[in-house]
Amino acid sequence: MQNRIVSHEDWLKARLELLSLAAAPTFAVMALLSALPGGGPLEALCSGAHDASPLTGMTAMYVLMSAFHSAPWLKLISRLRG
Repeated sequence: MQNRIVSHEDWLKARLELLSLAAAPTFAVMALLSALPGGGPLEALCSGAHDASPLTGMTAMYVLMSAFHSAPWLKLISRLRG
């Protein structure tokens, strides 16, 4: 294994890229968890109407946030494909 000296800027850039990859899966998991029934006592605070459309509320927000943060994953996939 070859050791190489990496500049602080390159090290920071690599860490930020890894961090950017964490957002989309995190929001996707949060969307799945918020879509599950029986969210506990805090569910009453987060949703005003229990019979509301599933396209409103926290689940929709997390799905949209996951979609908006998917750009780093798409860049990584396109880079791996060549």
